[in-house]
Amino acid sequence: MRELFDDLDRWRDAGRKVALARVVDVDGSGPRGPGAAMAVNDAGEVAGSVSGGCVEGAVVSEALAILAGEADPRVVTFGYSDDEAFAVGLTCGGTIRLFIQPLESGVIDELLRDRIRAEQSVALATVIDGPTRAATMLVVPDGPAVGTLGDAQLDRVVARDALAELEAARSGVRNYGPHGETTPEDLEGSPVVRVYVESYAPPPQMWIFGAVDFTAALARVAKVLGYRVTVCDAREVFATRRRFPMADEVIVAWPGRLFDERRGSLGPRDAVCVLTHDAKFDVPAVAGALGSGAGYVGVMGSRTTHEKRLERLAEAGIDRPEDLARLMSPIGLDIGARTPEETAISICAEIIARRTGRDAPSLKDTAGPIHA
Repeated sequence: MRELFDDLDRWRDAGRKVALARVVDVDGSGPRGPGAAMAVNDAGEVAGSVSGGCVEGAVVSEALAILAGEADPRVVTFGYSDDEAFAVGLTCGGTIRLFIQPLESGVIDELLRDRIRAEQSVALATVIDGPTRAATMLVVPDGPAVGTLGDAQLDRVVARDALAELEAARSGVRNYGPHGETTPEDLEGSPVVRVYVESYAPPPQMWIFGAVDFTAALARVAKVLGYRVTVCDAREVFATRRRFPMADEVIVAWPGRLFDERRGSLGPRDAVCVLTHDAKFDVPAVAGALGSGAGYVGVMGSRTTHEKRLERLAEAGIDRPEDLARLMSPIGLDIGARTPEETAISICAEIIARRTGRDAPSLKDTAGPIHA
């Protein structure tokens, strides 16, 4: 949606009607996941993509029919086994479901756009099947919900669930009874209301401590992956915007100050990477990271360096096994990386593997020299 706003504003200024198609569900292998969006105006102009080109032509036809009043907002399905879907090119072996609806201007639309552009958390709940199909409700963690799905109890339950999905940065379809019922017993015999909850969470953060060559490479790769990157070093001559133009923020400070001010902003989706070898800097950086909610804490250095670092951490009172087990050191996957760029890919690959729960060969879990 973030990528569509400029086109949507331009079309509305020109008086065009607009339909929005969003991927709400994927079975098997799909070109794009839930949340992928495409907008179509009544002149046939298109912005965004829902499948990388596989089904876009068919989606345009569906959207134009809805804008012309020839069809109601609805879920459309494309799958490998469907003759029609195969004809338009969806051959990846999966099934995608899209909800297509007219896009109405109003308070919800303006609040959604403003919060996404400001990188503030927001969730949008949309009824995709039920008596109030296409009804929407905006849910934010710091205020009341805006809009209604047609029933006060349904609104209450969906708002509660939307906040949970927003905290986990997940989007998906949930089934309810007409008054927010959720248990199988309560749903039995009742019409099912299907609600698509789409989470717009701020981008994950990566804090990199140490203004070194590896930092520049890691910051570039992290930006490609969508992270908001902060570089921190106490040495003013090294921590400069000129050296790290790809970073969102370059801070000249000791780690303790940054953690004291912002420790609470780090969550399971965020990463802290300590790339220094200076005990005066990396010990407080590691201590601050372990005291935060960051989902990944990686520290650069050889196995010998890490053993000495553990001794210094113990002297600082950081010796709980459950804390030290969080440290990924030596940092990165064991792929034989040598250059700063290769090392950056190794680190980011390890972060992805940790987040998704995949079993990947981390240097932390191997023995012997890091470099062949």
